[in-house]
Formats: sequence, C-alpha cells, structure tokens
Amino acid sequence: MEGDGSETLVTIKNIERELICPACKELFTHPLILPCQHSICHKCVKELLLTLDDSFNDVGSDNSNQSSPRLRLPSPSMDKIDRISRPGWKRSSLTPRTTTFPCPGCEHDVDLGERGINGLFRNFTLETIVERYRQAARAATAIMCDLCKPPPQESTKSCMDCSASYCNECFKIYHPWGTVKAQHEYVGPTTNFRPKEKLSKDIDYLIGKESQVKSQISELNLLMKETECNGERAKEEAITHFEKLYEILEERKSSVLKAIDTSKKLRLDKFQTQVEEYQGLLENNGLVGYAQEVLKETDQSCFVQTAKQLHLRIQKATESLKSFRPAAQTSFEDYVVNTSKQTELLGELSFFSSGVDVPEINEEQSKVYNNALINWQHPEKDKADSYVLEYRKVNRDEEMLSWNEIEVCGTSKVISDLESNCNYAFRVRAYKGSICSPCSRELILHTPPAPVFSFLFDEKCGYNNERLLLNLKRDRVESRAGFNLLLAAERIQVGYYTSLDYIIGDVGITKGKHFWAFRVEPYSYLVKVGVASSDKLQEWLRSPRDAVSPRYEQDSGHDSGSEDACFDSQPFTLVTIGMKKFFIPKSATSANEPENRVLPMPTSIGIFLDYDKGRVAFYDMDHMKCLYERQVDCSHTMYPAFALMGSGGVQLEEPITAKYLEYQEDM
Repeated sequence: MEGDGSETLVTIKNIERELICPACKELFTHPLILPCQHSICHKCVKELLLTLDDSFNDVGSDNSNQSSPRLRLPSPSMDKIDRISRPGWKRSSLTPRTTTFPCPGCEHDVDLGERGINGLFRNFTLETIVERYRQAARAATAIMCDLCKPPPQESTKSCMDCSASYCNECFKIYHPWGTVKAQHEYVGPTTNFRPKEKLSKDIDYLIGKESQVKSQISELNLLMKETECNGERAKEEAITHFEKLYEILEERKSSVLKAIDTSKKLRLDKFQTQVEEYQGLLENNGLVGYAQEVLKETDQSCFVQTAKQLHLRIQKATESLKSFRPAAQTSFEDYVVNTSKQTELLGELSFFSSGVDVPEINEEQSKVYNNALINWQHPEKDKADSYVLEYRKVNRDEEMLSWNEIEVCGTSKVISDLESNCNYAFRVRAYKGSICSPCSRELILHTPPAPVFSFLFDEKCGYNNERLLLNLKRDRVESRAGFNLLLAAERIQVGYYTSLDYIIGDVGITKGKHFWAFRVEPYSYLVKVGVASSDKLQEWLRSPRDAVSPRYEQDSGHDSGSEDACFDSQPFTLVTIGMKKFFIPKSATSANEPENRVLPMPTSIGIFLDYDKGRVAFYDMDHMKCLYERQVDCSHTMYPAFALMGSGGVQLEEPITAKYLEYQEDM
C-alpha cells in the first residue's frame, strides 16, 4: 500500500506538470495544438503573435527572449486580438515576413500557415483533463460547513465572531435576522480565524474608558508632584536633625576643649612656680659661700644673729632637694573622649520606626574559601520581600571604598571574584516594599593568601587500603588499625616505633602560589599534614611497611614531629596534629618550651605554598591566621601530603559553589 500511495503522489505531480502552459506557467485555458504537437493557451498564442508583430524591428536581438517559455507576455490590445482572430486575416506590411512561430515548449520555430491561429486545432482532451484537475484541487482544498449533518456541504462564508464556516442554509439557521448573531462579521470561506472579536472589545473598552484614563493620568501627575514635595520635605527634616547633631557635637567639642585648656593652664602654672623655686636653689650656690664666710665670724653675738636666719634658708633648700616631686601630672588620660558607644549608635542611625527588623549575619555559618558564603537570619523572615547584601574591601590604610550591592531573595549568598589576602566587610539589610531596614552589624572576613588549589586524594600512589579507608568522592580518608596488625601483635616486643600511612593529592604543583584547606577529625590520634616533593615521596613509598618489626623513620628529624636539629630547607614539611592539639615544630630562633609549641587544634586548617619563593605556611582557617611557616625545597614537583597513624580522619574542605549553597539549604 505504501508503494501505491507513493506512486500515486508521483503520478499526480507528473500530471500537474503536464497541465501547465509553457508560456504563462498556469493551467491551460482553451489549449491549442501546435504543429510540433505541443499545446499552448489560446490567449498565449495571440500574445506571442502580437509581441512579435510589435517588436519586428528588434526581432534579431529579442526573438530568443520573446519565444522563451519562462517569459510572461504583456496583454495585447483588444483590437489587435480581433484582427488576428478574424477569419481571412492576412499579414500586412506590419506583419513580420517570417511565417514561423516560436514554440514555448520546444523553442523551435513552427509554421502556422496562411490561416494562422484559425488553422490550429483545439486540444479538447487536455482541456477536459485540466477541468477534472481543477475540480479535484477545489475539492481537496474546499472548506466544508461545520454545522451540516453528514455529508457536509461546501461552505460559502465564515463567521469571524463564531470562528466557524457555514453553508448558505446553516448560516441562515444560526444567524437569524433580528438577533445579535445577525450582526456578526462574516467573510468568504476561511480557516484563519483571528481573535478579532476580543481585540475589538479591548479597543472599544479602552475608547470607552478614555475619560477615566485621562483622570488617572492627572491623578498620577498629582501624586508625582506630591512625592517630589514630600521627598524634599523629608530631606529638609533630615538636614535639620543632622544640624542639631552638629550643634550638640560642636557644643560638646567646645566644652571638652575648654576643660582641657583650663587643666593645661593650671598645670603649667604649677610647673612654673616649681621652676621658680628650683631656680632659687641655683641661687643658693652663693648662699653656701655666704654661710662659709659666716662660720669664720669670731664675734659670737654677730654670728648668732646671722646664723639663725641662714639656717632656715639652708634647711628649706635641703628639704626641697630630698623630696623632689613634679607639681602636676603631664598625662591627660582623664581627658580622653570615649565615643565608642556614640559611634556605634551613629552607625545604626536610620529612619524612625521603619517597620522592618534588622537582619543579623550568622558568623558561624558564614565563611570564605575559594568564594565567600554569607548566611544571615531575620527575626521576621516572612515580613521581608528581599535583601540587599553589601560588601567592600577594607584597606589597611582604612581607605573607605564604595559598597558593592547584590539583591538576594533568600537568606544566604555566594560571592565570587574576591581578591586574595584581603579583608572584606559584609553587611545586609532587609526590604519590605519600598521600606528598608537598617544595616546589620558588619562581618569582616579575610580571604586566603592565594587562589584555592583543587585536588583529591590519590588512590593509586602509595595508598594502603589495609589501614586507610578512602570514600568514593576521594575527599575524605580515615585510618584504621586493621586485622593484620592484631595478628602480628604477639611478635611486637618494642611498640615505640610504628609506621605512618601516607597519602597524597592527585595533582602536583610546579609553580605559583596555592592554598588548600581541610579538617582533621577531633578523635584523631596522630595526623601529619604538609607538602612533600616527588623525589621524597618515592623514598617514603619504597620504605617497608611491615608493622611487625620496629621501624625508624630516617627523615623524621626534619618534620614537625622531631626535635633534632636540622632547620635547613628540606624537600618536605609536615606538622603534627593530634588529640585536639596543633604542635608547632621546633625552631632555632623561637622558644622551644612545650607550652609555647602546643596550640588548640583549629576547626579547619589551611596550607599556603609559595612554590617560586620556596615557602610553606600553616593557617588557622577560622581566623585566617598564620600559625607556622618555614622554607621548603621546591626543586621538584610538590604534592599535598598527609600521614596518619592510629585512629584518625582528614576531610578536604569543599569548595564553595552555588551547588554547595543548595546542599547547605537542604541540610
């Protein structure tokens, strides 16, 4: 059946091609048979002959174009057609001398003879086929009545309001005279029913509401003017309030400065008096010489009379030298103005009773890693439509940079593209409609000292699956003793030495600055973390891992744990973490007392490697504070390195992304 249908389609297509006139490219109308057996419309033959007649002088140049079947010829005048069709018509001097006719089908010249068009026969067979084809085409594309009972009649009109087509009888039935439907708009049969009814109603509605719209526009203009006036009035009131604050500050400033000046003058006067007194002591140098001369007096009565007054003067000078004390204090500590409370209040200065509570940033859930994650809480969460999170970089010279603003619908946001090793301030405010709450307290976060280095634990290089357990994501490793260690325990006589199980990152570093972070589980007994070069790793991984025999690690003296003496640059650096403590390695310059080297274990630990300068540093991620740093030999590829012994676990810090935020919200 499929073959028959396909063959039918091909046949119809071929038939359609045979029914088209080669001159006008339309279906034949009264086709005539030319001597070459091709057919052409009666009117097309007349047009060709008249065109040849009118362009006789240009026959040599245009004959091929005029005879082309692709050219639609211009319509001749009726008198010329009558002359050509009239019986017994003869070529006159205006007729081209040639007796040939260009066939549009084969493009060969054919001789029409003396009779011309009248000598051509009409192709009735082709005409009948064309008519049948026209009827079939009309039947295939005919629009039938939508309301007729089967079989439906061909429709004569379509109602644009009803979106339906009708024959004459059905249209009269469903659109009776004198009803609303009789006023419907109808056109010829169509299937394109545009939604003109609804559009017309909308237009009519707008036209009918023209006065209302004008009234509303006038009202809006008044509201705009009122808003402008109220805004200016609000600005004036705000300026008045601030001017009052300025007056109070100026008054307090004047009072404080006056008190300081008064105290300063009083103290300077006391000092001046004391200076004058001691200036008199300098003059007592002559007093001493005078006293010495008095002692030489031999007349007793004269000596007694002079010595009494002289003794009082010498006694006063002696007491002043023995009990020297400044007459006043130089410090003005009591005159330091404490503005911390007022500064805090001024920082929270906002509009009176805005009606929207102040959101508070959750410091525990907010952190910074590769990006910044800011979480906040709102006492009346349902009352806020949205929030605006503001952040800016805080320079060390306290330069005030402008705030960046991000509109947020929820209560958390991930902020990217922050500069490394910088302080950023964050604050948030809530919006309810056009009302804004005051800003929250600012949260200061310090970004890592370098871009975050992404890696996973390497499950192929040195990974011991008997004592280390790696999760499927390869971002968490745990240490477990294992059954083999218990079986070999009876042969262990000296248990002081045992092996460390090493695991490294799957990506190495050959240049630049990098930072990564991780968490050591609080229950961990002993974990070493840091960096190691590729050649050192090969040495470690070639070492025997038999826990039966005691093992001494040759290079333990250069890591954080051991306490021997080499502090030169080494191809690795590891610090020891365990039992909720962070152990600072010994140093030739720092104090080596245990209380100075043992710190509480941070919740999250970061490592910063500057490959080009050969330095590694260990950070407390909670405060982005460097705990320890030293030189490291970076002549080979460096890898993040970890070592575990006993029970313990290490979890790599997950990068902060939008998916991370969605996961946190689900949790």
